[in-house]
Amino acid sequence: MLQAVLNAFKIPDLRKKILYTLAMLIIFRFIASIPIPNVDRNALRDFIDNNQLLGMLNLFSGSGLRNFSIAALGVYPYITASIIMQLMTPIIPRLNELSMEGQQGRNKINQYTHWLTVPLALLQGYGQALLFSRQSSPSGGTLIAHFGLFNRDTVLPTIAILLSMVAGTMLLTWMGELITENGVGNGVSIIIFGGIVASLPGAVVNLLSGSSFATNVIGTIFFLAIGLITVVGIVLINEGHRRIPVHHAKRVRSGKVYGGTTTHIPLKVNSAGMIPLIFAVSIMVFPGMIANIFESSSRPWLHDIARAIRLWFSPNSVPYNVLYFLMVVGFTFFYTMVIFQQQRIPENLQRQGAFVPGVRPGKQTAIYLQRVLTRITLVGALFLGVVAIMPFIAARITGVQTLLLSATSLLIVVGVAIDTMRQLEAQLMMRNYEGFIK
Repeated sequence: MLQAVLNAFKIPDLRKKILYTLAMLIIFRFIASIPIPNVDRNALRDFIDNNQLLGMLNLFSGSGLRNFSIAALGVYPYITASIIMQLMTPIIPRLNELSMEGQQGRNKINQYTHWLTVPLALLQGYGQALLFSRQSSPSGGTLIAHFGLFNRDTVLPTIAILLSMVAGTMLLTWMGELITENGVGNGVSIIIFGGIVASLPGAVVNLLSGSSFATNVIGTIFFLAIGLITVVGIVLINEGHRRIPVHHAKRVRSGKVYGGTTTHIPLKVNSAGMIPLIFAVSIMVFPGMIANIFESSSRPWLHDIARAIRLWFSPNSVPYNVLYFLMVVGFTFFYTMVIFQQQRIPENLQRQGAFVPGVRPGKQTAIYLQRVLTRITLVGALFLGVVAIMPFIAARITGVQTLLLSATSLLIVVGVAIDTMRQLEAQLMMRNYEGFIK
């Protein structure tokens, strides 16, 4: 692998892509440190450290929420907008037509996604800031001072805070697209990857210095062993695929014979990668966030309902993890089928004069491939769902809670790392170099 890294840096354009990606991640870390005014940060850090849901949001924002920087929302409003657009594309005829118009149509859908990101970021930013503005500070005030849209004295500071948070989200989204275009890997995933990796060292230090490590050494070691096995399982499932044989018919053009060869279509066990996990987390955090806002209500019935929802959607609760499992499985199937439809494999095979042995070209080939893909995706979806809740199961077995959120984020880190390495592998193989994966 070291030789593969050296080979990658020997290629000027590939070296430029890698350095460009690293530079963007460094800029992202600087952006995550730019503060928003009127915030009691010390009290805010203590409040987030004692709230698991906010701890998860802080983890994925690269500690941007803990510092309440302009990157406090991360790229999750954009991910939520992407989910909504993908759900609406098969339903709305105009969006369905755009999805079939090639790159130009996809660019238009991407533009709509950016427009939808702005109001979602405003809504999420207002919810977070409102939650913090209702929490008392040790200094006698609130975590966020001078916040409120319905007070003449606070409306301008509130608008400034919200615009700063929306601008930070759109800036990170733009940087992610620049990474996708000029760097290595999926840009938005790389941004999330950078935020999680930046938070992992602190989580490890907390584990080693915490009381749970000293009192439950065997449980901690067992927990880490389960995490290692989980990571190995992710790699195996992500690399697993079924080969569908494809025969190319012989064609004679200008006296030359073309085709007559047999290749294969590699249908992956997990075609969706870590995207379903990211989608599921993005949706799962919203009920808890809304509940946190209304829990401070003076009305007892509203307070009780919000508290019940918050407890249900706590990351260490059974209902949360059951729903998390089901959503990961569902999103895996959904995203896999969306990718399969966009690739138009049966149509391309028929256009090239290729066919699957024993299967009629066209509609029958599409039915056959979809049936095979559904079967192997079932295995990948169930495995990914189990992997998603494995930290919760391991915490229940071992009694170690310290790395619950970090272990969940590690799944995204592994998936993004594999996807990025695969892209580097393809770049090296095109230039006749030995790649990372042997």
